[in-house]
Amino acid sequence: MKKLVIAAIILSGFISFVSCETEKKVAMKEEEVALSGNPLFKSPLTADPCVLTYNDTLYLFTGSDLTPQGEEGFRMNDWYIFSTPDMVNWKNHGKKLTVSDFDWASNNAFAGHCVENNGKFWWYVPMVHKDSTARVHEGFAIGVAVADHPLGPYKDPIGKPIVADTTKNSIPLNIDPAVFVDDDGEVYMYWGSWNEVRMVKLKKNMVETDGPVQNVEGLTNFFEAPFVHKKGDTYYMSYAASYPSRTDYATAKSITGPWTYRGVLNDTLPNSPTNHQAIVNFKGNDYFFYHNAGLPDGGPFRRSVCVDKLEYDENGLLKKVVRTEKGVPQIKED
Repeated sequence: MKKLVIAAIILSGFISFVSCETEKKVAMKEEEVALSGNPLFKSPLTADPCVLTYNDTLYLFTGSDLTPQGEEGFRMNDWYIFSTPDMVNWKNHGKKLTVSDFDWASNNAFAGHCVENNGKFWWYVPMVHKDSTARVHEGFAIGVAVADHPLGPYKDPIGKPIVADTTKNSIPLNIDPAVFVDDDGEVYMYWGSWNEVRMVKLKKNMVETDGPVQNVEGLTNFFEAPFVHKKGDTYYMSYAASYPSRTDYATAKSITGPWTYRGVLNDTLPNSPTNHQAIVNFKGNDYFFYHNAGLPDGGPFRRSVCVDKLEYDENGLLKKVVRTEKGVPQIKED
């Protein structure tokens, strides 16, 4: 009997030892996983993300807030590019585009969008037009810069905007362009603000409109910042909804709609009434980029780009984004 008791004690101790060692290994493994952290950068202040992937690298395009702490109003002159091979190790490539690169523009480097097509990279950006005759409403116009590589150098190929206040059926605030190259090669540009959203087809040269500017229906609570991505045979339109803004989304079976409203994707942000998103699949992982005002000196006009996981449910609908301070884990190459 004593032998059985002793054996049981020894076995119990062995199991506890193995369990303890397993827990240690799991803990060590968790500690070894590097995380991006949010916000991604302490400096410069970044906002309005756009992302694309090229040659196993993710490129992040952002605006930059220059408003001093305590002041109000957007002060934005430049766009930056960052890159990462693994979502944790980021490189700041600096200012790669500025208002002064466009002879027709005067100020306000608001949210842009870069896409790859025809072997080149096309960066669509809104700014205030210099020409007073082109400023019928708020004066914003959308132009484009092109380069042979995501990092540039970028140049204005036409010396004028593609859409302006004088464009038929444009809107009072022509900002937040989002360009989508469909599977058949056709190209569409969405944009909008002040509760109005528009769409126009672009010619294959990427610098001219192909047909009339069209109204877009079905985007419930739309305020600004349209963004299109596709997964499988479904198109997803996410956008800033209401103001202060959250991110809502809709789906369609065609890039031109009709759009079916699906609900909230990202809730309103503390201390930032704007909410601007970008979505990308990179190395088999889905990501949701956005900005917040999470730095100690952050605020409505001093924002910072963040990233968290994007997830789909069993029906292909988007789950609400869970925002974190940890960000996303490093992608480990096999």
